[in-house]
Amino acid sequence: MKKSLALSSFLLLSIPLSGLVEAATAPSTKFDLLNWKLSVPVDEDGNGKADDIKEKKLNGGYVSPEFFYLSEDGGMVFKAPIAGAKTSKNTTYTRSELREMIRRGNTKHKTTGVTGNNWVFSTAPEEDQKRAGGVDGSLEATLAVDYVTTTGKDYQVGRVVIGQIHANHNEPIRIYYRKLPNNMNGSLYYAHEPTKKSGRKEIFVEMIGSKSNSARNPADGIALGEKFSYRIDVVGNTLTVTIMRPGKPDVVSVTDMDKSGYDKGGLYMYFKAGVYNQNKSGDGDDYVQATFYDLKVTH
Repeated sequence: MKKSLALSSFLLLSIPLSGLVEAATAPSTKFDLLNWKLSVPVDEDGNGKADDIKEKKLNGGYVSPEFFYLSEDGGMVFKAPIAGAKTSKNTTYTRSELREMIRRGNTKHKTTGVTGNNWVFSTAPEEDQKRAGGVDGSLEATLAVDYVTTTGKDYQVGRVVIGQIHANHNEPIRIYYRKLPNNMNGSLYYAHEPTKKSGRKEIFVEMIGSKSNSARNPADGIALGEKFSYRIDVVGNTLTVTIMRPGKPDVVSVTDMDKSGYDKGGLYMYFKAGVYNQNKSGDGDDYVQATFYDLKVTH
């Protein structure tokens, strides 16, 4: 039986009038964020890495006026400039991004490993499936990409990751939005990264338009500010990505992960959503930004 953890709208009727204006800017005044933690591209605690906002703090009114706040039309705004703190030494790009936390603040579950905080594919060993917080999964989001970078090297300009499945060391999927400066519309594509031990190379799948550094304007592309939805589904070794837009047929792509190496023991998964800037060569204050209006996870 599937469990649904929806990032759904709700009203906080107990907000004191004296704090209403300040509280209204926090995404948690409208969304249940206890199922997530947030990385923002600042290092206020001075540990040399981007700050992590844990579940309870995030859901208790956290807001960053610059990088994470509630928009006037009721969406969660994520912003990541090129210059900013990174999450680790292995990461060279900034992000303002949610990380799935199935434990919902229950610190008895460790954040890493095959634990109640993470999930596994149904091709994983039975022991791992019993220990994990979920088996297989779906992430569905409705959003608009507001802005992408316009400076930097041609292969980095205009691209941003807006959704992921992250594993221990690899990423079964990263969904990219990309709009080049001279184009009116943007493209959508995704990367599938097998495990290193599988011996297979990363592949890219174009869904709307092209990922090319010199792509022409995609006639059926997605403009900045245009709302659309994506859904990532994993059942066993089948990865399905669906792009949904009002009044247009769905765009669907299926990737077979049978030889990607994710059926081994000890591998755990978690969803990510927000903006992961894929430009490190442009002006420091150049940035990416997206507004999410709905986000739902199911296991």
